[in-house]
Amino acid sequence: MPTAPISMRKLKEILRLKYGSNLTHRQIAKSLSISPSSVSTYANRAAQLGLSQWPLEDKWDDVSLKHAFFNTKAKPKQFSLPEWSTVKQALSCKTMTLLLLWQEYAEQHPEGHYSYNHYCRQYKAWLKTQRLSMRQHHKAGEKLFVDYCGPTLPIVNPKTGEYRTAQVFVAVMGASNYTYAEATLSQGLEDWIMSHVRCFEFLGGVPELVIPDNLKSGVTKACRYEPDLNPTYQQLAEHYDTTVIPARPYKPKDKAKAEVGVQIVERWIMARLRHETFFSLKQLNQRIAELLDDMNNRKMKKHPGSRTSQFAAIDKPALKPLPQSTYQYTFVKKVRVHIDYHVEVEQHYYSVPYSLVKQKLEAHIGDQQVKIYHQDKLVAIHPRAYGVGRHSTNEQHMPEAHRQHQQWSPQRLERWAAQIGKHTESLVRLYLQSRKHPEQSYRRCLGLLNLAKQYSPERLNAACARALQTKVTHLKAISNMLSKGLEQQPLPNEQRDLLNDIEHQNIRGQDYYH
Repeated sequence: MPTAPISMRKLKEILRLKYGSNLTHRQIAKSLSISPSSVSTYANRAAQLGLSQWPLEDKWDDVSLKHAFFNTKAKPKQFSLPEWSTVKQALSCKTMTLLLLWQEYAEQHPEGHYSYNHYCRQYKAWLKTQRLSMRQHHKAGEKLFVDYCGPTLPIVNPKTGEYRTAQVFVAVMGASNYTYAEATLSQGLEDWIMSHVRCFEFLGGVPELVIPDNLKSGVTKACRYEPDLNPTYQQLAEHYDTTVIPARPYKPKDKAKAEVGVQIVERWIMARLRHETFFSLKQLNQRIAELLDDMNNRKMKKHPGSRTSQFAAIDKPALKPLPQSTYQYTFVKKVRVHIDYHVEVEQHYYSVPYSLVKQKLEAHIGDQQVKIYHQDKLVAIHPRAYGVGRHSTNEQHMPEAHRQHQQWSPQRLERWAAQIGKHTESLVRLYLQSRKHPEQSYRRCLGLLNLAKQYSPERLNAACARALQTKVTHLKAISNMLSKGLEQQPLPNEQRDLLNDIEHQNIRGQDYYH
C-alpha cells in the first residue's frame, strides 16, 4: 500500500527528530500522528539521498527537498525470520533474554537481518496473547508527565467579593518524581503553553519527552493511535528541542506518573489550602511554591532521599540545556486569503501579497507582531493590532494602481448592486468610499450583496433604503432588519424640536455654534 504524502512541515520534523534528537521511528510516529511505516519509508528515502544530519545543508530548500523525496522510491528489505516457537521455548529459561536471542539471530544471518526493534515487534505479534501489565522504567532526564488537577482553587475579588476558580497545572519527572505545580486562570492554550515554559525554567533544563494527556489545548485531534498536536504546542516543542508524545485516551497507565503526581499535589498542597483565602493569582502561586518546596524535600518512603535529592542526582544532569533565546508565546492559526488579499486574525484584517488570493496560509500571532507564512515561507509581517473590523494594509501587497485582482473591482460591485436596486447601489458606494482603499470594503460589500440570495432583491433594496434614511448602515443591522421583516415598517416620524421656536435673549440657538 503506497504511503500517503505528508506536509513539508512533518517531513522536516521527521528529519529533525531522527537525526537531531535520535528518536526511534515509533516515537517519531507518535509525536507526528503518522504511522511508523511512514517514518521508515521517509527515513529510507533520506538514506538514499545521503541525508544523515540535522540541520540540513543550505542546498536543501523546501522545493528541492519535496522534489527529491517524492521522486525517490523506498527500497524494501526482505530478510528471513527465526522460528518463533523455538524462540518462545528458549525464553522459558530464567536467564535467557530476547536481546541475546536476537544477537544470535544476527550472527546467523550476517548477509542481512532485521533490527532488534523489528525482531521484537514480530515476536510480540506472533504471541497473540493478552499483554501483561508491567512496571515502567524511566531513564534519567527522559520523560516529563504533565496534567491538570481535577479540583480547583478559589480566588476572591477583594472589591466585589465574587470569586473565580483557578486550575492547577502539575508536571512530574519520570525517574526522580520531582514535581512542579502552579495555578492558572484557565486550561486554555496560552496558559497551557506558558505553564510548560515556567516548568522548564523551574527544572533548569528540558527533558527529551513531554507526555501530556489528550487535553484540547495540546492535542487538536484526540485519537488512541494518532493524536494530532496543536501547531502552537508543536512550535513550543521545536523551540525547546523536545518531543511531545500524548498519552492514549482511556489509558491511564501511559501517564501513571502524572496521575500519582496530581493525587499528591491535591493531598499535600490543595488540601492544606482549603481554609486559606487568596485575592490574586500571584498570591496563590506564592503559597503553592512554598508548599511545593516542602513536598519535594520530604523524605520518600519507597526511594532513598527526597524528590529534590533524587532530581539532583538522576534527572538534572541528563536534562538538555535551556535555549539561549527566550520563548515568546505565538498562537498559530490557519487562515484563508479573501478576495481583498487580507486575512482575518481576531476580527482584524492583515494584508498579504495579492497573488495569494484564496490560498490557505498560516498566521503566527505574537504580542508584538503577526507573521504570515505560505508553505513555510514568510510572506507578510505586521505590527500586532487590536482594532476590531480595521485593516493593516501594506501597499506593496496591492496590485498596481490599487486595482484588485482582475476578477474584482469597485465598478463590478457597483454594477452588481445596481441590478438589485438604486438604494443598494448607493449603500455599496458609501461602503467603498468609507475606506482609504476600496479593497478594504470588499468583504462588507459582498456580505451585503449576498443577502439577496437569502432574501429577495426587493426586500434587500428596501432594507438599504431604510438604512440610508436612518443612517444605520452596519451590515449586522441590515441583516437583523431583514430577518425580522422590519424593512417594510414605516419610518418613525421626525420629532419636531420645540426649543427652536423659542426666542429669548438668553438662548443662543443652534446657529450660534456654526
